[in-house]
Amino acid sequence: MAIDSTFWVAVSFFIFFGGLIYLKIPQKVNGILVQLITDIKNEIDESEKLRTEAKILLDNAQKKLNTAQSVSDDILSQAKKDSDRLIIELNDKFHKSSEIKKNSTENKISQMKEAAIKEIRNASVKIAVDSVKKIITTSIDKSKLDALFQKNLNETKEELKKINS
Repeated sequence: MAIDSTFWVAVSFFIFFGGLIYLKIPQKVNGILVQLITDIKNEIDESEKLRTEAKILLDNAQKKLNTAQSVSDDILSQAKKDSDRLIIELNDKFHKSSEIKKNSTENKISQMKEAAIKEIRNASVKIAVDSVKKIITTSIDKSKLDALFQKNLNETKEELKKINS
């Protein structure tokens, strides 16, 4: 049997693997791989935990956003109702105010009309009295005039007493 290079390669191969087994290299490689697998599992668990927390935070934020949206809708709705009510109140106040001003103006016009009629009446009476006075002084003598004046004065006094009582 001839010892050739294949024999020596086979021998060196067994010695090499024997040395590896003697030095416990496969166990160390297995330990390192197990450690890497454990680290990767821990990172996956941690990422799963973070994803769950993120989902919870997202749900909470969404609930707060929905609540804020509903509150803002309520506020807008209430503001619209208040503004509508205020517009109606101001409109009513305006109409009431204009009605009061209209009535006041009509009363003033009526009073001014009555005052004008009274002034015209007084002026007419004064003119009539002056005219009658002129006519009487020019056409009637003094003694008849004094008697007529006394008679009219007495009648006027009686009428004033009736009006005052």
